[in-house]
Amino acid sequence: MSDGFFVGAVEGTAPGDVVELTGTEARHAAVVRRLRLGETVTVTDGAGRGVTGRVAAASPERVVVAVDEVLTEPPSEPPITVVQALPKNDRALLAVDLMTEVGVDRIVPWQAARSVVRWEGPRGSAARDKWVTAAREAAKQARRLRFPAIGDLASTAGVVSLVRDTVQAGGRVLIMHEKESVPVTACPLDLATPCVVVIGPEGGLTDDEVEAFRRAGGQTFSLGRTVLRTSTAGAVAITQVRVAARGFDTATRAER
Repeated sequence: MSDGFFVGAVEGTAPGDVVELTGTEARHAAVVRRLRLGETVTVTDGAGRGVTGRVAAASPERVVVAVDEVLTEPPSEPPITVVQALPKNDRALLAVDLMTEVGVDRIVPWQAARSVVRWEGPRGSAARDKWVTAAREAAKQARRLRFPAIGDLASTAGVVSLVRDTVQAGGRVLIMHEKESVPVTACPLDLATPCVVVIGPEGGLTDDEVEAFRRAGGQTFSLGRTVLRTSTAGAVAITQVRVAARGFDTATRAER
């Protein structure tokens, strides 16, 4: 089966209907992927709905997919937002790609004190657009039916507000900190509790940032004995959060 493809909407589509790819998606499918008649593909609207079907016609202008099955993808458990300090451009796109593949729900770019890259003016808008594109392409490759949202650039004050709001709403905020020894798996997580994970820049979090996040209700945790690059730390953190939440949920249900 080929990678997934994006369309504006598939709601209301049923087996026997057709879905059409046009524009850049059609060109990518017909020219880059070289889809053949009869090949099975997945098409999604990126909002949790999709279809699988066979290619009935293919040209650079229009690809027609005959729907065989309607798909739905429930929201993630637990829902995870990652606050990602801005890495350098190539590492930024790698970070977005990896986090998307392992199931992040939302990524908030953060202008941390030690971030080398600065998003200012048109350059910042263009950089955010690249994150959006990277997330969409990674989601299609992973055949996700829900694409992660990319937030607007946040200041440290904005992240503090997000931490405070999340905790007040009953969620948990996990701050990945290389000086911490308590592992993520020690955090009492469950599948219903929204989580925010904070990932610092290559130079690490400043003491002031850590203290501000703690005062707002965040907790510091370790990803392990080795120090990870900011481009990979988010994906590792997401994986550990999901494992911890599922382990806690399984144990809780077993006790009932």
